Amino acid sequence: MCLGIPGRVLEIHDQAGLRVATVDFGGVRREACLAYTPEADVGTYVVVHVGFAITTVDEAEAQRTLAVLRAMADAVEGELGEPLPEAGAERP
Repeated sequence: MCLGIPGRVLEIHDQAGLRVATVDFGGVRREACLAYTPEADVGTYVVVHVGFAITTVDEAEAQRTLAVLRAMADAVEGELGEPLPEAGAERP
């Protein structure tokens, strides 16, 4: 199963000529390429699939989706390599 998981862009940097972001998925942080979402900026919520931000979403939709994904913990852990923290338990 492949999932697109929403997260908030924390920072953006250049990596070998590509815009790459550190994205926070409710406490789990990963790098994602922003080549397909040139409009993304710090604070923007993006949906990430296999390391690429494929679209932007608003915060409310991102939070709803993360709540559903927390209920599907095994699928999320398989995609991110670790489970999402419980709501309100975001990492610093």
